[in-house]
Amino acid sequence: MSLKNIFSVAVLIAAIFFITGCGAEKVESVPDKVFAIVEDDAGRKIYLKTKPERIAVTSASFLEPLHEVGGNIVGRPASKTNTPNWAKDIAEIGHVYQIDVEKLLACAPDLVIINNGMNEKLLDVLEQNQIPALVLDMKTYDDVKREVKIFSQVTGNTDKGDEIINKMDAEIKNILDSTPHEKKRVAILHSTAQGLTVQLDGSIAGCVIKMFGWENVAAGMTPLENNPDAAPYSMETLAAQNPEIIFVTSMGDIEKIKSNMEKAIAENDAWQTIGAIKNKQVYYLPQDLFLLSPGLRYPDAVKFVRDLVRSEE
Repeated sequence: MSLKNIFSVAVLIAAIFFITGCGAEKVESVPDKVFAIVEDDAGRKIYLKTKPERIAVTSASFLEPLHEVGGNIVGRPASKTNTPNWAKDIAEIGHVYQIDVEKLLACAPDLVIINNGMNEKLLDVLEQNQIPALVLDMKTYDDVKREVKIFSQVTGNTDKGDEIINKMDAEIKNILDSTPHEKKRVAILHSTAQGLTVQLDGSIAGCVIKMFGWENVAAGMTPLENNPDAAPYSMETLAAQNPEIIFVTSMGDIEKIKSNMEKAIAENDAWQTIGAIKNKQVYYLPQDLFLLSPGLRYPDAVKFVRDLVRSEE
């Protein structure tokens, strides 16, 4: 074979591999009959052939909105908060940060709702078992409204989804309209056994603060590598920002966290330079509304913050 022919064959083989590879990336396999096409928060397009009849969730935040639009939930995480009474007898599938795969599969779900940024490691085993999954966020209020729409698609009950969203919008509007429109400088600290971080606008509390038009003094700070909704805590930076109000969210024993915070504030003179400390405007937010997403209780979270601040006016 001549050098020219060898070169032509090589080009042809390369072209075949290139076309095959490109085709594998771009061609989507679409079922002949589809009940719903859903795009999740990981940018994945999921084709549901039939209406899911057995749904498992990896976060308690998904329970209420899914239930309200008619979803049949067969598996849920163990949770001390955000688990309504009607869900107590639903099979537990481990803790939210450590889902038990065997327990999950034992529920025989035909759809699994996965918490974005927390449970994606389950996707491979679910795919191996041909169980579709949706990866969803439930932090901000916009997240909640988007997920209610997705859940109503999944259950085929879109009118109920719209009704729920309109009701929440109206409740939040009434709360905001009854609140004086005054600019406030706010810091949101998150306390855990590992220490303090500062919450950004993408956090639950950050979202609520933004609704009131208040300034989150941490807005624009560089987020942590493993958490886009939080930034490193610095006493020096906090003192320079000088917030008028400090909200504290937490994970763990709230009374112990509050005791430790009060001790740290009393023992460090730098805290005493901050307006929020001088005026005793430090508020601890409840975990059932501000640790995991409040879901359909977002109006309660907004009202809770409004009532805290109003009580000091």
